[in-house]
Amino acid sequence: MGRSRYSITEPDKPHFLTCTLMEWLPLFIRPYIVDHLLDCWRYQQTHHSLQLFGYVVLENHLHFVAQAPDLGKSLSQFKSYTARQIINDLQSKGADRALQRLRFSKRAHKQDRVYQLWQEGSHAEMVFSESVMRQKLDYIHNNPVKRGYVDLPEHWRYSSARNYAGLDGLIEIQRWY
Repeated sequence: MGRSRYSITEPDKPHFLTCTLMEWLPLFIRPYIVDHLLDCWRYQQTHHSLQLFGYVVLENHLHFVAQAPDLGKSLSQFKSYTARQIINDLQSKGADRALQRLRFSKRAHKQDRVYQLWQEGSHAEMVFSESVMRQKLDYIHNNPVKRGYVDLPEHWRYSSARNYAGLDGLIEIQRWY
């Protein structure tokens, strides 16, 4: 799970999670890269009982609220699979500068790989009440608005705000309200 001070204390409860790319590289500006994230979540929903309550993908990090029988394991598999897929894509498309930065920023103890895509940890926070769930979903959905990317949360393509506004989202979620 990494060397984060944040941990998933009750793995079967919903948690608010943040995953950040190494060096805050803006790789998620490429739709084909974001597709790997969505595909992995879809797979986990179908095969690992992942419940995705909300998400937002920004250019260099993502936030989501999820629950699974073993959320820590699901998160680890998510980061591992997406890292492999994204690095393969970067290699096939000749994205040498991004790969060079991912090689340079790799932590020394990561001896089993050439590149490190994700920062360690996930800033996991258990969602223990309905009011905390609403606060986390509002934070997620308003993130692109606060950054000045869009005027309304549902205008951000890579967000469950679309689902909560009654629009078609890019991935099915478990609506909380």
